[in-house]
Amino acid sequence: MYPFTRQLLQYNHSNPDSKIGMLILDVKGNYYNQVKKYVENYNLSSDLIVIELHSNVFYNPLHKPNLKPQVLANRLKTILLLFSENNTESYWLDKAEEVLCECIKLCRLYNNGYVTFTELHKLITIPNYYKEKIEVLRNLFISSKFNSKQIYELNSSLEFFEKEFQNLDSRTKGILISEITRITNTFVSDYDVMNTFCSPKNKLTFTGFDEVLNSGKIVVLNMNIFEYNMLSKIIATYLKLDFQTEVMSHLANNNVHTSAFICDEYDKFASKTDTEFFSLSREAKCINIVSTQSYSSLKTTLKEEAIVKVIIQNLVNKIWFRTDDTFTIEEAQKQLGKEDKEKISKSISESAKETNFSYITNTLNSQNSNISETFSTYMQNDFIFESNFFTRNLETFTALTFLSDGNLILPPKKLKMFPHFKYNGL
Repeated sequence: MYPFTRQLLQYNHSNPDSKIGMLILDVKGNYYNQVKKYVENYNLSSDLIVIELHSNVFYNPLHKPNLKPQVLANRLKTILLLFSENNTESYWLDKAEEVLCECIKLCRLYNNGYVTFTELHKLITIPNYYKEKIEVLRNLFISSKFNSKQIYELNSSLEFFEKEFQNLDSRTKGILISEITRITNTFVSDYDVMNTFCSPKNKLTFTGFDEVLNSGKIVVLNMNIFEYNMLSKIIATYLKLDFQTEVMSHLANNNVHTSAFICDEYDKFASKTDTEFFSLSREAKCINIVSTQSYSSLKTTLKEEAIVKVIIQNLVNKIWFRTDDTFTIEEAQKQLGKEDKEKISKSISESAKETNFSYITNTLNSQNSNISETFSTYMQNDFIFESNFFTRNLETFTALTFLSDGNLILPPKKLKMFPHFKYNGL
């Protein structure tokens, strides 16, 4: 992954109008160090935006005034799906999405359009806080502070909370609150997290990817997933969805800039929305580079084999290193195709003119026997690369590649890879 990153950063690095806007998700917390070396080497340090705790970058994933509440709530549902063991919880996730949507509406109305995870958490978990905000909204309404659209949103939210949510039995309401607080607790239980991702509006320093794409900025999430498991997944998913939305928005507005999405250990952050983005982003000139330990790792995250296959087929260039995962091997074999192979069969037969049975040894004894050996060749349509090739024939720093030059699909080949640490340039 490092060489690809270096090449993309080097491309047009001295031309401010043609630099590539990038999103890099760092799962293990060490990718950022290499990226930092590259940007310093190409004088791009001023373009580097690092999303991490204890930094001067403040980012609120929920501050998207141009997006409808339904879209933001759906993003939260996408994140909840990452933490769900199976899809049997879909009813509760759908209802949680509905509750979040109405909470976002209310929060925008009483908080001057600004939504944070702390506000959502308080609205859901503290009944008195909800009542206080309803009183604030009442005073704003009486003072004619709302336009017709805001009045409609206020009425629909109040109708939902007063006639539906508040009338749910305690068990059902408890389950919904539990689902929602799986996300919000992450932001209210730690001061550093709240300070970085739920800061006041005037303190925000990173608000989205519009400038990233227009000016060729580099956004890196530097957060070790093993140290910040929930938080890392939430922020990574939000950054990815923000990036994807902005890329497609630029395409719709005929304002296309070359961009890149790089994610090591992609299976940790994969989501169903990636299927549509990978299939449509080529026209938007977005380069997607992802790596994963195996296809089975993706299947574990996404839960559905069909979605994994859609993502795989949308990634044109593929590099396979040695693997023992049978699902990965089988899918790779299918993608690489079959060919006619010459097979050889060998048989040995014996014939005898006289054969007697020995009652002493309990065996057949042949006399005047002949032994013949037969070889035959035939053609059989079989996979180009057998399973043994993936498990035993790929040594360290070698890989099987299935690449395109932009016009033609090149024949699959076993290539010797050049380790990045042997590169003299950096």
